[in-house]
Amino acid sequence: MLNAELLNAIKTYTQNMTNKVTLVLQTGDHEKRQELVNFLTQLSSVTSNIELVERDENLRSPITFYLEIDGVSNGIQFSGIPSGHEFNSLILAILQSSGTALKLDSTLTSMVKNIKDDLHFEVFISLSCHNCPDVVQSLNQFALLNSGITSEMIDGGLFQDIVESRNIQGVPSVYLNGELFANGKIDTAQLVDKLIERYPYITQTEPTEALPQQDVTVIGGGPAGVASAIYAARKGLKVTMIADRIGGQVKDTVGIENLISVSKTTGSELTGNMQAHLRDYDITIKEFLRVAEIEKGPVKKIHLSSGEVIESKTVIVATGAKWRELGVPGEKENIGSGVAYCPHCDGPFFKGKDVAVVGGGNSGIEAALDLAGMVNHVTVFEFLPELKADQVLVEKAENHPKITIIKNAATKEVIAENGSVTALAYEDRLTGEVKQHALSGIFVQIGLVPNSEFLNGVVERTKHGEIIIDEKCNTTEPGIFAAGDVTTVPYKQIVIAMGEGSKASLSAFDYLIRES
Repeated sequence: MLNAELLNAIKTYTQNMTNKVTLVLQTGDHEKRQELVNFLTQLSSVTSNIELVERDENLRSPITFYLEIDGVSNGIQFSGIPSGHEFNSLILAILQSSGTALKLDSTLTSMVKNIKDDLHFEVFISLSCHNCPDVVQSLNQFALLNSGITSEMIDGGLFQDIVESRNIQGVPSVYLNGELFANGKIDTAQLVDKLIERYPYITQTEPTEALPQQDVTVIGGGPAGVASAIYAARKGLKVTMIADRIGGQVKDTVGIENLISVSKTTGSELTGNMQAHLRDYDITIKEFLRVAEIEKGPVKKIHLSSGEVIESKTVIVATGAKWRELGVPGEKENIGSGVAYCPHCDGPFFKGKDVAVVGGGNSGIEAALDLAGMVNHVTVFEFLPELKADQVLVEKAENHPKITIIKNAATKEVIAENGSVTALAYEDRLTGEVKQHALSGIFVQIGLVPNSEFLNGVVERTKHGEIIIDEKCNTTEPGIFAAGDVTTVPYKQIVIAMGEGSKASLSAFDYLIRES
């Protein structure tokens, strides 16, 4: 399963391990067990610091194993074969268990260590999901920080009985102590928010050393935010970046072929490159945290979800956008139970079933074409009389035998029975007739909405929530700049966001010179 090139890379990664890590595999019979044994045997062969043992530990399944240090479980378990996107989760878990430093903000680290309750997380994943490893890796780090926390990755494809009994139709799906905690399109910042909501005492941590007053604080870690932070750091300024995740929406993009000078890349590769570029500069990064409020003034006070307050002379808002919701009855109630926003992640759960894609733009038609390779049939519902996607995509969809397109369709309701989506109700805009279309899943692809809610009363925004900026990225509040998809700048493209982020940083530098 692991080729020579990959084994050599693992050997390089593991040569500086300081603690021996034992992989403890549950005994028993399972059709996939020998494959897992071969996988773990290959992995442990690269170094004497990784050992595979088989014991009866009464784990979930004969394809469940956990990590052990000095004879004690460290709380990290894997049920299934962590290959594909989850391979990195396993390697990181081994390295971090052996002493590799965790890359978590000190405030977040303190909050996790402060949790007094016992928490057992189960993370149901799909090996094709790009989002799942982020959640798995973060919860694994939480387990390493706090002995009262355990985290188990579960490959939903190998545990269909559990998936069906819990009616899981989207990943990642996170359970805490046996109850659904979060599912669908989630990230680590949302998990942290939910932990703070459930255990508010964790924000009452021992105060860490406060940051000195910053010259520039960048809010957002997508292309615009990364460009802003790098340009500011290159000017020798004190720079902090606050981001729920580095990469933003880019991280979920499968293929990128329009980033000038880079003929072809992926969202995960571009995100990795942006992270590496950030590390070239002295930038304080506070990832997985959100901004709750900004106090205006000559020096801005930025209140984080952790309770921490950062003072900064200037602020650059580059928070991007999120998937736009339909806003119809039954949508929110069925997210993760038939309503989804990521066809690449959740499509495999609908194999052999009929699904819908709502939205006839590029993202909608691309989603339909992607899903057609996995499901029984795809019906595209478009509100307008014509599809908005590029003609080449439209022609592919119209000629695909497993795709049907319904135009002039206004979505009215998501219908579900016994916790599962069964139909979509829509109005024929030509006749006014309301119809129902039987299906098992609905993928919403109707564009994006700006992440600007926390700026109420701070800067002027359009009725759609976009931050109003001028040609130099100035907002209506002196010292606060904005860049990228969260603003009124036209054409939401990666290359444009990077340029706007750079421009915003140069404008902030100019502001600091003039105001000093």
